[in-house]
Amino acid sequence: MNDTLIVAQGLTKTYNAIPALDHIDLTVGSGRIVGLLGPNGSGKTTLIKLLCGLLQPTTGLLTVDGHAPGIYTKSIISYLPDRMYFADWMKTNDLIDFFADFYQDFDRKKAMEMLATLHIGPNERLKTLSKGTKEKVQLALIMSRQAKLYLLDEPIAGVDPAARDFILNTILTNYNENGTVLLSTHLIADIERVLDEVIFLQIGHVVRHDTVDNIRENEGKSVDQLFREIFAYGI
Repeated sequence: MNDTLIVAQGLTKTYNAIPALDHIDLTVGSGRIVGLLGPNGSGKTTLIKLLCGLLQPTTGLLTVDGHAPGIYTKSIISYLPDRMYFADWMKTNDLIDFFADFYQDFDRKKAMEMLATLHIGPNERLKTLSKGTKEKVQLALIMSRQAKLYLLDEPIAGVDPAARDFILNTILTNYNENGTVLLSTHLIADIERVLDEVIFLQIGHVVRHDTVDNIRENEGKSVDQLFREIFAYGI
């Protein structure tokens, strides 16, 4: 197995000549849980959408598993956007059928078991569920794939602490261990315990990419402490 999963070289994305990402160089391997960390407006969602193929680079190179974002990469990426994208009229059974039709790596049994642990029946409509429960349903479906890359955009934003614990435990216990999870957030303290590596983004630049162990050993600080220093004072 090729250990290199994501490669970005000189990756730039501009909106009206203003760079959201500015000449990023980045390599991410397989089998990792990676935090994509930065304040709002730092370029996190832009990078995730580029990886998904929802946006095209302005300049530079981006590959996932050796391929430019396209048909192949969509088949190996499991994407959780920062907002719900399912129709409210759909039942949970409809969603499971939808994922089974679209993704060969979808594990129907796993999805049904995860929904059962949430006490969500197969005929429940999304519109009858709370916001937090809808997000758990979406996460259960995303994590029921044997993907090479899971892209999770702000999965713990706007949910209560108990829901955050459920979401993080769901990620930890269900992702394909040969794959990589790229998890975007600005809530560092809540997710630090699950991370292997971190990427700090600031105004479209990668200002730090390191393992969590290296940061703790070399800096004598938690990732959250280092993050607060970097983004309080700049670099």
